[in-house]
Amino acid sequence: MKFLWFTMADVAKTGEVAQAADEVLASLPAGIKVLTQYACLGIPFPQWPPNTVVAVSVVEAESAEALTASTWPLELAGATAWFVPVLELPVGGAAQVERKMRG
Repeated sequence: MKFLWFTMADVAKTGEVAQAADEVLASLPAGIKVLTQYACLGIPFPQWPPNTVVAVSVVEAESAEALTASTWPLELAGATAWFVPVLELPVGGAAQVERKMRG
């Protein structure tokens, strides 16, 4: 299943979180695959403080255990992480997928 993986941290924790992220990505737990990553700078969401660093990744995961194993080191380093399951839609094919889901 595909997920958007959000990781947020105060800019003061960037060094620790980046080091933990490098270690996690160097040897990902079984059952998880990172497809792409993006870094967002500035004020990522309304009401979040300035100087919050946000990383958004697209991952495929087989289990909750795989997700937890990949985020735990980041959270220990001072980041907050959460996952949002996503449905992949073909470009120009959203209506077809919606009809299929409706039955």
